[in-house]
Amino acid sequence: MKEIKNILAKSFSITKEVEISVQDILILLIVLLIATLLLRFIRKLITRKLPKEDKLKFKAVFSYATWLSYVIIVLITFHAVGVNVTGIFAASAALLIGIGLALQTLFQDIISGIFILIDQSVHVGDIIELDGKVGRVEEIKLRTTRATTADNKVVVIPNHLYLTNSLYNWTQNGTTTRENVEVGVAYGSDVQLVKKLLLQAAEKHEQILKYPAPTVLFTNFGDSALSFKIVFTLNDSFNTRFIQSDLRFEIDKLFREHNITIPFPQRDIHIIQK
Repeated sequence: MKEIKNILAKSFSITKEVEISVQDILILLIVLLIATLLLRFIRKLITRKLPKEDKLKFKAVFSYATWLSYVIIVLITFHAVGVNVTGIFAASAALLIGIGLALQTLFQDIISGIFILIDQSVHVGDIIELDGKVGRVEEIKLRTTRATTADNKVVVIPNHLYLTNSLYNWTQNGTTTRENVEVGVAYGSDVQLVKKLLLQAAEKHEQILKYPAPTVLFTNFGDSALSFKIVFTLNDSFNTRFIQSDLRFEIDKLFREHNITIPFPQRDIHIIQK
């Protein structure tokens, strides 16, 4: 027993101020073993509902966090057993502050990427609108999300923007979306005919769904026109602007055939002579 105590008490000098014993090393190994089991349990708890691909991404990030945790655990354990780590803390403090400031945005992106993987707010294939940009999500990485616009341009979105901006997910509730086209007609026009022609234009388009059926709203008595809105449902909201364009062409054609005028803004000027 005495020999075991002597072996455990045997110490090694790393520097003039830092000395570590065999007992300290054993305590550290036990603490690291417990920490490993705890971190593994936490990782499984977080990733249990994630898809396989997202699990692999999260595992890669978690491995970095694990190593950082090990470093912190080593320093705290050494300090707890009496090893002088003040010099190590003092030497590393300035370096860690500098690195933290330089990599602040990078850490924000990675943390945001983890949140995206965990809460599943965005998936590959979703159509999103962020900061005025609309695109279909092609790939979600830990630091960035890659989306393709309707013009086939690639938008690389830093993940931290999800935390600082409002994100609109057009397809989270399904692939169908409600869209509309607004039009104004001259005062004195037959509003029932206008309604009929707008519905006719929408019903002719192949990509506009029959159910729910398109609806016409009489939205306002404007300064120069009676305002109408044709509301319809699409199964391909990514190409909304092309369908809206087709609808405007058809509306203009039908209005011309039925002598419905789309007015331009007009103002009456009264000249007072003195």
